[in-house]
Amino acid sequence: MIKRIWILLIALLFSALTANAQRYSPSRERPPVVTREFRGVWAACVYNIDWPSRQGLSASAQQAELRAMLDQMVRLKLNVLIFQVRPNADALYRSSIEPWSSWLSGAMGRSPGYDPLAYCITQAHARGIEVHAWFNPFRALPNATMRATSNHVTRTHPSVIRNFKNYKWMDPASSFTRQRALSVILDVTRRYDVDGIHIDDYFYPYPDVAPNGKPKQIFPDGKTSSQRRGYVDAFVRDMYTSVKKIKPWVRVGISPFGIWKPGVPSGTTATINAYEHLAADSRKWLANGWCDYLSPQLYWRINSPQSYTRLLSWWRTQGKRPVWPGIATARINSSADPGRPASEIINQISLSRSIGKNYVGHVHWSMKSLRENRGNISSMLAKTTYPTAALVPPMPWISHHKIPTPIIHAAPTRGGVKAQWNKIAGAAKYVIQARYGKNWFTMKVIPSSSTSIALQGSPEAIAVSAVDRYGTTSTPSVVAR
Repeated sequence: MIKRIWILLIALLFSALTANAQRYSPSRERPPVVTREFRGVWAACVYNIDWPSRQGLSASAQQAELRAMLDQMVRLKLNVLIFQVRPNADALYRSSIEPWSSWLSGAMGRSPGYDPLAYCITQAHARGIEVHAWFNPFRALPNATMRATSNHVTRTHPSVIRNFKNYKWMDPASSFTRQRALSVILDVTRRYDVDGIHIDDYFYPYPDVAPNGKPKQIFPDGKTSSQRRGYVDAFVRDMYTSVKKIKPWVRVGISPFGIWKPGVPSGTTATINAYEHLAADSRKWLANGWCDYLSPQLYWRINSPQSYTRLLSWWRTQGKRPVWPGIATARINSSADPGRPASEIINQISLSRSIGKNYVGHVHWSMKSLRENRGNISSMLAKTTYPTAALVPPMPWISHHKIPTPIIHAAPTRGGVKAQWNKIAGAAKYVIQARYGKNWFTMKVIPSSSTSIALQGSPEAIAVSAVDRYGTTSTPSVVAR
């Protein structure tokens, strides 16, 4: 009995001495600045490209696919999901303006039994991922044979609908069309905790183009190219200012066709003239600050007539807001670009980090290719390209407010260390860094609902910083042993 007591006392003494040796105290040490990079990916629901995998899945199956998609993003250390919520004047969220999307249930107007956008936001934020709601502003139906409900715009307002190729399109020259698109965007901005609003390259529809560069079809509105650009410019400007009035921290992003005009920059060729055919003066929007980021779709190779490098270098001199290029991960080993290796994407990301002086970033088209690990791309990204987590860059043109510093405490636990800190008002997330030996690592970005984390091993120092909705980061709080 006495022997057992002595053994217990010795064990308790050893435990106390070990705990004392591992005790963490406040430190003036400063970790390196957390990596800032917009690591985005598009997830399209139109034609079930990315999500859900097919129409008519149950609510639980759709949700499981969405969670798996977000978990893949966590593994790859991506931080922004650009989630399509309005593919063709319909909704992937509860809307009193437009009907439920057929890409969910298989029939327009049929509820999937839950709110996909709300579910996506909750699940993404729990993983430290931002959600940017992606809208197609003027497309009414992607094909003329699709069955529309009685409350779809093609039936409630047929006077603004134009037939073009196989599309049904809302005429952008109509004030109703522009106001309708703006209304649904602002409705989502008000009612959902989105981090961004995003529109893509479909302003006026893409025409078929003859060898002489002239479109084979003319959009049937009787307007000149200049007039059309005026309508689209007004919409983009009004969208930006209106979103900012409601929630100034919500980022507005645009992903236009990757070439502003054929021949610009010099030597760049393109069949499509986005400036003339699509009425997209995207350089103006960037120069005027009518977006918080521009993601031109630079889907060509580095060594091609439409050089990725030349285009990105040009775009990043056209304004003061960030240019985060869209890159065609989906073209790896594809029929659209036979023989494209995954290394092309790795090299394009590397270039996106070295060209220009603004905050870096890029967007993958699209999630499906990452889920499939096409050409081993996801494995390569995880191993070489995204070694640590990254924060979405701040928006100093919107906010310079400095968020307070949390106060961190840490103590050893069985097999690791538990760090805790006080909740910071205005924080959207926290970023945790740890030093093992001489090297600092960004361990994780977590939502503001969490104020603790378990770390493996015995880091010599731990730091936590608060991050607000604008992406502004506090001074880190550090403890060391």
